[in-house]
Amino acid sequence: MPSYLILKLQGAMQAYGGHTYEDYRPSLIFPTRSAVVGLLGACLGLEREKPQALEALNDSFELGLSVLAHSRLVEQRHFDKKLKPRTVTLHKITDYHTVLDARRADGGKRDDAIVSRREYLCDAEFTLALSFKDKAGLDAVVKAVKKPHYTPYLGRRSCPLQRPLFEAIVDADTAEHALRHIQPEGTLYSETELSQSYPMPVRDLPLFGNRRRFVTRTVHVVGG
Repeated sequence: MPSYLILKLQGAMQAYGGHTYEDYRPSLIFPTRSAVVGLLGACLGLEREKPQALEALNDSFELGLSVLAHSRLVEQRHFDKKLKPRTVTLHKITDYHTVLDARRADGGKRDDAIVSRREYLCDAEFTLALSFKDKAGLDAVVKAVKKPHYTPYLGRRSCPLQRPLFEAIVDADTAEHALRHIQPEGTLYSETELSQSYPMPVRDLPLFGNRRRFVTRTVHVVGG
């Protein structure tokens, strides 16, 4: 029976970039493959200047994840009063930045500054199930996420974690069973086909080299 590494991604803000044209930087509503590779790479201490190591990491695991996009109750303290529950729901906000040296359509740099719109997810909660090709790779990543080499963040450096990444090691027949064991609710996104799932193309699979480029992979979705 396969072993799955379960990670929890929770934070006040998260951002997982979709296709961008410099001045508009959207976020998908679930972590991208490139974001997960970058997160694990930071924990392991892998450098961007060594794409071969990042490519080997990318090839070492399959990814499934669950998105808890429903309203959930959390406790909130009102000064000296008792703790009271409140409801929070995953939603998006847009921030604005001034950017210099933005690219033109021909690949050159613009001389003027532009205003960049950047999307962030608020109050999001994701559960990841990673299946590794060998136990050595699993053990190395478990050790790294428990004691990261570089500080991990949730898509952008302005998005810190609000809890440790590591959740559990779960033995299960499939990633779906592993995820449902930890989190019964939520939409599932899997790299392997699931029963009653529908395929969705996502352009988030990195091509490792000197330039940041991505190709499309198929994600199988259940729910939501």
